[in-house]
Amino acid sequence: MRQPTLALLSLLASLPLCLPAWGISFQTRLEKVEWQVEGDQFECRLSQPVTDFGAGEFVRRAGEQVTFRLQARERWLGTGSALLLAAAAPWQPGRGDINLGVVTVGAGEVPFNSTEEQGARLLTGLLEGRSPLVRHRTQHGGEGLEVRLLPVKFRKAYDDYLGCTAKLLPVNFDQVRQSSVGFPGGGVDLDPQAKAKLDIVLTFLKADPSVNRIQLDGHADNSGNRLTNRDLSRRRAQAVMEYLKANGVPAENITMRFHGERYPLVRNNSEANRAKNRRVSILLDRAPEVQSTAPDAPVPSS
Repeated sequence: MRQPTLALLSLLASLPLCLPAWGISFQTRLEKVEWQVEGDQFECRLSQPVTDFGAGEFVRRAGEQVTFRLQARERWLGTGSALLLAAAAPWQPGRGDINLGVVTVGAGEVPFNSTEEQGARLLTGLLEGRSPLVRHRTQHGGEGLEVRLLPVKFRKAYDDYLGCTAKLLPVNFDQVRQSSVGFPGGGVDLDPQAKAKLDIVLTFLKADPSVNRIQLDGHADNSGNRLTNRDLSRRRAQAVMEYLKANGVPAENITMRFHGERYPLVRNNSEANRAKNRRVSILLDRAPEVQSTAPDAPVPSS
């Protein structure tokens, strides 16, 4: 990217924030632009404060791709559809803006979140010297309004952001809180795929000790009689529980239930469907107690 000269930077920094074409424009003066990187293994954030408005922020949660959003200290933006652009910098004559489509603006401190595709394209644009730009209208009166982030000082912050994202967990809580492992072969032993799924759950549990309740629900298909199916579902749940305990999960954090063939995922009308019904469902919770939703009484895990 061709860097602007000091003289051009000084000229651009002296431009007023109110532009006739758009009524109100929020943009930090060039000499005061800063990028901030924050995060942990659950979420990484790359943001630029915007003078008198709030901030523009890239957010990447564990298990997801990046999205872009604004944080507004005041309710400047009206509801509706705002235009999102990767805008050419003023010091790059001859380059046009890239229209990335619209975002739906609502109320609140974070009026919108972009799609993952829009977020990734805005990051690429910043590396090319482009500015994330939101064009909309004000909350009252419908006057044109734009919010612009500037690409200066971006490379170092982006490298720090990449360092943060490299440490993200493979999943976030919303993705892992409800899962299941299958027993497609009809037995009660965990196969490699089941163990791999459980290892992902274990990775999250070790990272977030506030998740202190695990409910296991064993299931079977309708191939055998009712008593046999109920015992199979119990032994499957038991196998999952023993694997979790062997990898450091306290027994008192686990509740185990088994239901036989009573709650199929799909109709037991083919071998493929019966394989889907042979499973153990896993529910993670941060609450002090796991509420029972099925009529079967919990079975102690010890």
